[in-house]
Amino acid sequence: MARQIFVYVIHKDGVVDDTAFEMISAARKLDPGAGVTAVVAGAGERLDAVCNDVASTYTEVWKIDHDALEHINAEVLREPLVRILPTGGIVLVPHEHFGMDLAPGLSIKLDAAYLPDAVDFDGIEDGNLKAVREEHSGQVSTHVSCDITAGAVITVRPGSFKADESKNAKGTVIDKSAEAIEGDLPAGNRRFIEIVEAEVGDVDITKSDILVSVGRGIEDEENMEIIFDLAEAMGGDVSCSRPIVDAKWLEKSRQVGTSGQTVKPKVYLALGISGTFQHLGGIKGAPFMIAVNKNPKAPIFQMADVGVVDDILDFIPELTEKINEIKG
Repeated sequence: MARQIFVYVIHKDGVVDDTAFEMISAARKLDPGAGVTAVVAGAGERLDAVCNDVASTYTEVWKIDHDALEHINAEVLREPLVRILPTGGIVLVPHEHFGMDLAPGLSIKLDAAYLPDAVDFDGIEDGNLKAVREEHSGQVSTHVSCDITAGAVITVRPGSFKADESKNAKGTVIDKSAEAIEGDLPAGNRRFIEIVEAEVGDVDITKSDILVSVGRGIEDEENMEIIFDLAEAMGGDVSCSRPIVDAKWLEKSRQVGTSGQTVKPKVYLALGISGTFQHLGGIKGAPFMIAVNKNPKAPIFQMADVGVVDDILDFIPELTEKINEIKG
């Protein structure tokens, strides 16, 4: 019997999160022969728009529509999911705030294995999934074996798989609301209060096409000037990883990452950034990424299109000079 994989799709304000298109690539890597179904929960017209967008990539989309799901609450959502997800299925969830809240409890209710923060898959043998995780801020890759014969809930690190942007599936949207929800949904112990938008500083890096991002490799605040010189030469904006904000060398609005801003540039230049998943989780849209780091084992190189092993204090002035020379 063919294995079935389900992908929980995250969305906001009627816009599908990029992880939805990364998850289908992860599913195909996990088991190329499996059927892949997207599961989308929410309420109203925006939910319909999301489902139609997802159906351009997935051949089948399951919709759960209920007013109580307008602001998704993992505690409330688990029960409807359990009602429609079959025994033995594999559920992929993005390893971000909501996914980390939803997945552990969902695995318990499904009586399925739980595998968090996978970055790659090495195949299935005798019912055991071979997966790759990263430990110690990405410095060590761990190969693990997970028994998935009774099903599994797996969180997949955003950015680990290349997004499928083909959008030629012409999939079918199936309304599972009646099957998933019987009567009113329980309120749970948590309730939605409000959305607090991240503050925007003098530069809105979420709208930048080119980002020159700096990390702890810059060493000293006095060296920050060369970052701004390079960004000016490239026609881009300066962003950073968390250590730069913690040191108060740049404002919080310039931080990229799960605790900072989510950005979607066309070009991302990572300078002296190790590449923890907290930082990479804030980069969407599969930009062309160039990484410069003097540590050849830095995790950032696994995600970069171009990697340069060098001290950024030596590399940046030379690159800036060369760009200005080409520009005349």
